[in-house]
Amino acid sequence: MSTEALGAEGRGRLVLVATPIGNLGDLSPRAREVLATADLICCEDTRRTRALLSAVGVSAGGPGGDRLLSLHGHNEQARLDRVAAAVAGGATVAVVSDAGTPGISDPGAWLAAQLGAAGETVSTVPGPSSVVGALVVSGLPADRFCVEGFLPRKGSERRRRMAALMAEERTSVVLEAPGRVAATLGELAGADPGRPVAVVRELTKLHEEVWRGTLGQAAEAFAERRLRGEVVLVVGGAPAPEPAVESEVEEAVRAVVADDPGAGPRQVAERVAAALGVPRRRAYEAALRVRASAGDEPGSSGPA
Repeated sequence: MSTEALGAEGRGRLVLVATPIGNLGDLSPRAREVLATADLICCEDTRRTRALLSAVGVSAGGPGGDRLLSLHGHNEQARLDRVAAAVAGGATVAVVSDAGTPGISDPGAWLAAQLGAAGETVSTVPGPSSVVGALVVSGLPADRFCVEGFLPRKGSERRRRMAALMAEERTSVVLEAPGRVAATLGELAGADPGRPVAVVRELTKLHEEVWRGTLGQAAEAFAERRLRGEVVLVVGGAPAPEPAVESEVEEAVRAVVADDPGAGPRQVAERVAAALGVPRRRAYEAALRVRASAGDEPGSSGPA
């Protein structure tokens, strides 16, 4: 689709543009076209974006002067009025991060949400992403995954997020600075050394590396390594809990009845189903069996 089609009826738009994470050949023709024709380009680091534009033969200037506007974690909210006014006035505003897809652990998502809520057109030119790239080369399940992003550096919030990460049943993608990889792997290994992990470094670049193994092995392998470049950790999900057997369901029913003798089968089933993660119908049938074995009338009301 051409930029003319995307900007139909003279309306302005915000476009989140994916840029290379290492290999300049990964910049798509449409991304180059949008960057070449945008009225304003919001970017994390104007120097890096200016270098990217120069490398692909696009000028950073325009009829009104320099088209580059810094947009980073410390000024994204302050830029809202200017960007919103430009889009409302019919301008095309491109948003890029230093590398990859803006909005994923980088500025852009909040700005897009604000303009979208205001009824403005928000679109994307998809492309390179270290998150997706690392996930698909990791060898770990990619049908269900979550993006953890950067973990807090220290304190209770880091411990809370670490615990949540290790309890997550889906594959998790963690972004990490090279100097903190060893410490993070060590903490994760302390929780579950046998959990599978892939350490993905410098994707699409000359020294690309994909290391696969367990967290325990990774903690040992990277403990003394001095890493450089971008690093993504892809952590296997926690094993799914074994489904409760019938004796466990019935024992849970008895515990609920002992705690609340006046509860009917439906109420008992709801509490047991929530506690054990079993279907409510299964818990209801167990409640009826327990009541029948105790000589009680099961009643006629089934699960809602």
